[in-house]
Amino acid sequence: MARILLIEDSPTEAAVLTQLLEKNGHEVTASVNAEDGIDVCRRERPDLVLMDVILPGMNGFQATRTITRDEATRHIPVLIVSTKGMDTDKAWGMRQGARDYVVKPPQEDDLIARINAALGA
Repeated sequence: MARILLIEDSPTEAAVLTQLLEKNGHEVTASVNAEDGIDVCRRERPDLVLMDVILPGMNGFQATRTITRDEATRHIPVLIVSTKGMDTDKAWGMRQGARDYVVKPPQEDDLIARINAALGA
């Protein structure tokens, strides 16, 4: 079981992803914007972050860069989960420090496999 921070502004997407993650034995904390998510990440040190890209205020690319370059949180893997599925989006997300990039809607087995890989499980 991993402690996963979900940074997602859509209540529907957050509910679907939370249910999927909890069904697979993970503990989920959710934030609805990047700024709050970064604060939660620094305070609670989750095992992994699932990051949306399109967020109010700071976007997910900026938040990923902040988390992966902060001394206190750089060890926490970030997986971007977004509707932005162009190759340029994926490349940019990886350049910001994301460990992986998953296009919404994710297939459950694929998402869990990617989470396990990021966690080294």
